Amino acid sequence: MHNINFIRENATAFDNAMKQRGETPCSVKIIKIDEEKRNTQTILQNILAERNKLSKEIGLLKSQKKDADKIIAKVEKLKEEASTLKELEKIKEEELAAILSRLPNIPSENTPQGKNEEDNLFYREWGSKPSFKFKPKKHFEIGENLNLMNFDLASKLSGSRFVVLKGMMSKLERAIAQFMLDKHTYENGYTEMNVPFLVKDDPLFGTGQLPKFSEDLFTAGDSHWLIPTAEVPLTNLVRDQILNENSLPMRVTSYTPCFRSEAGAAGKDTRGMLRQHQFTKVELVSVVQPEHSEKELERMLESAESILKDLNIHYRIMTLCSGDMGFSANKTYDIEVWLPGEGAYREISSCSNCGDFQARRMNSKYQKKNKNIFVHTLNGSGLAVGRTLIAILENYQTEDGNVKIPEVLKKYLNNQSTLI
Repeated sequence: MHNINFIRENATAFDNAMKQRGETPCSVKIIKIDEEKRNTQTILQNILAERNKLSKEIGLLKSQKKDADKIIAKVEKLKEEASTLKELEKIKEEELAAILSRLPNIPSENTPQGKNEEDNLFYREWGSKPSFKFKPKKHFEIGENLNLMNFDLASKLSGSRFVVLKGMMSKLERAIAQFMLDKHTYENGYTEMNVPFLVKDDPLFGTGQLPKFSEDLFTAGDSHWLIPTAEVPLTNLVRDQILNENSLPMRVTSYTPCFRSEAGAAGKDTRGMLRQHQFTKVELVSVVQPEHSEKELERMLESAESILKDLNIHYRIMTLCSGDMGFSANKTYDIEVWLPGEGAYREISSCSNCGDFQARRMNSKYQKKNKNIFVHTLNGSGLAVGRTLIAILENYQTEDGNVKIPEVLKKYLNNQSTLI
């Protein structure tokens, strides 16, 4: 949510920021509604003060056994006026919230301006592309040829964009997740959390999925939604709290299934595991003081990178432009892993600084010198487990159709060297 004081004082800058995010400038409308709300509040306060004053006069007259009927009638009229103004104040508050809740975060000063992924900037890369003496296969070709990945069976069970993994393929995915959790908790300083996979409206509003992106979510009845990412429950752990400054930074991680309708993905990545309705992910979330969030983003990025470095898989990092960032982010890095079978880089992690945008929606603060300040929140994939599985299959494939097991994963797979 946006700071209305900032919009009042920086209307032009706010409109320019919304243009960068592909939104129509609307500061004039916002300020007009806000002024109407504040004027209503001022009049209401004056009426309430007058009513209180007259109520005291009524008490005095009655104590003196004098006629107070005229003043009583005036108080009743003031009550009616106050009731009308309270309703008007509520209407204006809701109008303002309806607009502000659907507007994305303001890009940071060092976020490149642009409209789409073509305007993203290269940040850095690690490792090198593997070379093969044969034409590398795509992940689903490898999985299906080994009879360890079945999309047709999944389709019979659940429809398109699902998969059934079998035997060692299923074990490999589980090993990847276990390795990620161990790395982040034992080396990267995150605390593992086991969180609900179902949440209500408020947590989704807090992280920015509602109200604007309801079509991207799966409902579960009884006002519940399936989580699109563990970012939702993890970030909302500090909802409606005033934290002790000594408890910051807070760094948490969780391994969960994620559920997305992929409403805008018709025709995209219809083969394979790249874009599914259900997938697993290890999520990283940080809650920090405002002055530390820029460095925390770099730290989170390095934590996510460390997984691919240990797996010895080539990747590059892109700084997303203003038009390609997620709704709640003010700056985002995408880690893109190289997939030899695809002959392309594909996103495997996004690490974002949300500033105080989510904190304002969640009412999450910390206390510093008797002053309550909104925290800054960050989130990132550490990593998407299914896409990491894809990356391993394509980068570690062998000419005979098998797949080598990365060294760091062998201890989770009974020291097995290959998939079969």
